[in-house]
Amino acid sequence: MAPSAPGSTASPTAPQPARRSRQAARAAGLIAAVALLGVVLVLSIGVGAKSLPLADVWAGLLDRDAAEYAVVHQMRLPRTLLGLLAGAALGMAGAVMQALTRNPLADPGLLGINAGASAAVATAALLGVTAIGGYVWFALAGAAAVTALVYAVGGGRGATPARLALAGAALNATLYSYVSAVMMLDTASLDRLRFWTVGSLASADAATVTRVAPFIVVGLLVALAAARPLNALALGDDAARALGARPALIRVAVIVAVTLLCGAATAACGPIVFVGLLVPHLVRALTGPDLRWLLPYCAVLAPVLLLGADVLGRVLGRPGELQVGMVTAVLGGPLFLWLVTRSRVAHP
Repeated sequence: MAPSAPGSTASPTAPQPARRSRQAARAAGLIAAVALLGVVLVLSIGVGAKSLPLADVWAGLLDRDAAEYAVVHQMRLPRTLLGLLAGAALGMAGAVMQALTRNPLADPGLLGINAGASAAVATAALLGVTAIGGYVWFALAGAAAVTALVYAVGGGRGATPARLALAGAALNATLYSYVSAVMMLDTASLDRLRFWTVGSLASADAATVTRVAPFIVVGLLVALAAARPLNALALGDDAARALGARPALIRVAVIVAVTLLCGAATAACGPIVFVGLLVPHLVRALTGPDLRWLLPYCAVLAPVLLLGADVLGRVLGRPGELQVGMVTAVLGGPLFLWLVTRSRVAHP
């Protein structure tokens, strides 16, 4: 009999009541995560240079005559929606990359994909491109090129976590050096990119959200559609074929999803690190390795982390603000070191 994919409901060994209980617990946890996201969304709209009470937030959302309407609709709401989209994109991208490469430390930032998008955007700025509609195409091309390059240099189907990490680190250093050189040598590029390079939601507007939303939504749908086949691929190519999956097609689908998600998010917000690394690890403790649950949880909890970090940066940096990329780096660095230490202990 063919083996079943991780988390598959076809497993004959798990008793039905225990399986139902586990599924109910996961569903309840997902509902709680959605409720938490709702709270963070309200905080993101209400907290800023001037904090708005909940009643004023509600009035600003619905009443065109309210004094807060312009603040909410022109500044707070686009910023919140962009954080929602970018957080879901980075969280899902990290989860599918970790599943595809079988590397627990895979992340769009650590493997150089964000750096590829950043280098492409810096090139666009050097060429005089100023609109997000131009940036996003450059970013997608850069993310796609680096995704393919890291996977090829890392060994392709035989890639190991160590080789992928080394390839990503080398490309990261090279590409970010290029971005720094562009900014130093071209004053106009420096003016356009100085806040973007640290990762920021501050410049969000309705046009930015509208431009990147289609790419992120398509990427999220492709990633969700790949969840069950990726579960099968975790058993190896031969077992995946026995279960009806097509390994080559799965890998192409994941690369397309990661390119869309990372390219669009980086074009809009800049290179934000650690979200794609932290959230899948935290979620996996709740859901286990089954991507059919892991991915929806990441799509909900990654925006909680990103928007929460953005709110924290606005509070701590008053009367100015700390950019969200700085806050996620400060929060993510210690946890990354903890993950590396734990991995070293587990695999001496």
